[in-house]
Amino acid sequence: MATSTGGAGKYVMPRSFRLLEELEAGQKGVGDGTISWGLENEDDIDLRSWTGMIIGPPRTSFENRMYSLRVDCGNNYPDQPPVVRFINRINMNCVSSTGAVDIRAVPILSRWSRDYTIKSVLQELRRLMLLKDNMKLSQPPEGSTY
Repeated sequence: MATSTGGAGKYVMPRSFRLLEELEAGQKGVGDGTISWGLENEDDIDLRSWTGMIIGPPRTSFENRMYSLRVDCGNNYPDQPPVVRFINRINMNCVSSTGAVDIRAVPILSRWSRDYTIKSVLQELRRLMLLKDNMKLSQPPEGSTY
């Protein structure tokens, strides 16, 4: 059941409906194949723990690598951004030494809107791989994890 946001007459999709839509989009493979996402565990009735995958862009130090991520959609998602962490080791300005993505260093996360999705977060991280500051950074050995 949709809930009203006050007198504005606008309705907000409930968290579970929104995440089910995101799950369906991930299962259909919406996009160009450079990113993908889905539930970490199909039995996760809270729709909280997700996995993501980004294929490194060509002509960068990320090329020909697949990066796995964990995406945690807390109880306040999509009103608050998900917590994102790389599983594979990666050198990027927005990723800590533990693999955590710094919300302040990723524009889509720092200016979060409930209109953004897991897909938009993964697309943004892939876009950031193309930035001059990131694209030539030397990368840890392929297959190494946090």
